[in-house]
Amino acid sequence: MNVKLAIPNKGRLCDPALELLEDSGIGVVDRGVRQLFANTKDPELELVFVRTQDIPNIVAEGAADLGITGYDLVRESGSNVEDLLDLEYGKARMVVAAQESSLINSVKDVQDGSRVATEFSNITRQYFEDKGVNVEITKVSGATEATPSIGVADLIVDLTSTGTTLRTHDLQVIDTLFETSARLIANPQSLEEKREKIAEIKTALESVIRAKPRKLILLNVPKDKISAIKEIMPGMAGPTVSKVEGTDLLAIQVVVKADEVYELVKKAKDEGARDILIVPIERILP
Repeated sequence: MNVKLAIPNKGRLCDPALELLEDSGIGVVDRGVRQLFANTKDPELELVFVRTQDIPNIVAEGAADLGITGYDLVRESGSNVEDLLDLEYGKARMVVAAQESSLINSVKDVQDGSRVATEFSNITRQYFEDKGVNVEITKVSGATEATPSIGVADLIVDLTSTGTTLRTHDLQVIDTLFETSARLIANPQSLEEKREKIAEIKTALESVIRAKPRKLILLNVPKDKISAIKEIMPGMAGPTVSKVEGTDLLAIQVVVKADEVYELVKKAKDEGARDILIVPIERILP
C-alpha cells in the first residue's frame, strides 16, 4: 500500500528532514534540485516536496498521507491532522514581544487598539481574544521583529529560538504562547486505512530520534567491582554483562545518555574499569 509523505522543499526544516529519512534507512532516491516528487529506498513510500506552510493543508486534504512540518504551522492552519511524532528539531517558542523602551512589560499592559505584527494571524487573533484584548493585527511575511522600530506595530507575535534577534531589535518577551518543533503529521483517513505502513514509517523515524541522545559504552571491569558499576551505569534496561575468557574481568555493554558519558566514564575508571569504548548509536527500536 503506497504512502505519500510531504516534506519541506527548503528552509530550516528541510535538510534535517532529509537527514532523518536517510538515517532511518528510508533515504531519497533520484531527486533533482527542482523536482517535486522523489522515490525512496522503500518502494511503497513516495516523497513530495512543497512549501512548509502548505503541508498541514495538503495532508488534511488527503493530497499526502503524511507530512513533516512545524507544530506552529499546524496550529496556524487549523487543519484536521493527527500529530504522530515530535521529531525533536526546529525547536522554538511562539512569543509576544514588545520594545524594551515601551510601557508594555506584560500582557496586562496591552491596551485595546494596540497594533500587532505577525506571520501567524490566526494564532495571534485567538490568543488576544482569549486574553480579552481587542488588537489590530497586521500580517507580515518576514522581518516581523523590525516592525516596532519602524512604527508599524506596538507588539509582535513571532517565533524565537535563542532570543538573539529579538534583543538585537531591542525587544523583550512578555509572554510565551507555546513551544514548537518539527512534527510528523498524518491525514486521519490515511491513518485509518494505511495504519500498518504508517506505523512502520513512524517507527523508523522514532528509532533514529531515540538513538541520537544516547551512546553505547563498552568496558571491562574486575568481577568484584560489578555491583559498583551497575550502580553507576543503570542504562536503559540494565547493563549487559559477559565473561572475558582467560581473565578475571567481566565485559559490560550499556546504553547511556550522551550528556552523561563524561561523568559516568570517570566514575567507572575510579572503580577499575578499563578498555573503555564509546560508540555512537544509529537507531534504537522498541
